[in-house]
Amino acid sequence: MTDARSAHWEKVYTDKAESEVSWFERQPSLSLELIAAASAGTAASVIDIGGGASRLAGQLLASGYRDISVLDISEAALKAAANALGARAGEIDWIVSDITRWEPTRAYDVWHDRAAFHFLTDAVDRTAYVDRLRQALKPGGSAIFATFAPDGPEKCSGLQVVRHDAESIGRELGPDFRLLRTERRDHETPWGALQSFQISVFRYS
Repeated sequence: MTDARSAHWEKVYTDKAESEVSWFERQPSLSLELIAAASAGTAASVIDIGGGASRLAGQLLASGYRDISVLDISEAALKAAANALGARAGEIDWIVSDITRWEPTRAYDVWHDRAAFHFLTDAVDRTAYVDRLRQALKPGGSAIFATFAPDGPEKCSGLQVVRHDAESIGRELGPDFRLLRTERRDHETPWGALQSFQISVFRYS
């Protein structure tokens, strides 16, 4: 499964430009807002899970954050994001890995996941994801999730997804994660379609 998943995303990011995928954001304003609210200032360490070719890492650098990591299964995606940053790309820790197989070597203050978790349709993969989250998030740290809402798309990029609300994510995470914030947001794709997203922020104890 991991090899097939990797091949799928390599093809997506090789065949399509940054702005040709449905999740593209020219300005990741909500993610920046959520990370700022979840962190104790720009000294916080942040990891972006499934960051792909997102502009978030660059915007975090511009906002003053200096301890930023981006994990994605697609090497092509991370190369695109790094190329967009130019000389500043070396200030980011780029991690090519399947989140369900990743072995964290450190812990972070903020875990940010925009539109990655909902691709894990197998319960075994979701359990593996949560295991990595527990290893890689500091006690007292925050986990930010943006997933398709219960009335959101059933598929994305040709793949089935699992739609979530805050309660379903909370059940996956377990009692050590306390819900801090939940809300609904609509994301407008580059071609003008609206997608319903669920935003959930948890504190790890």
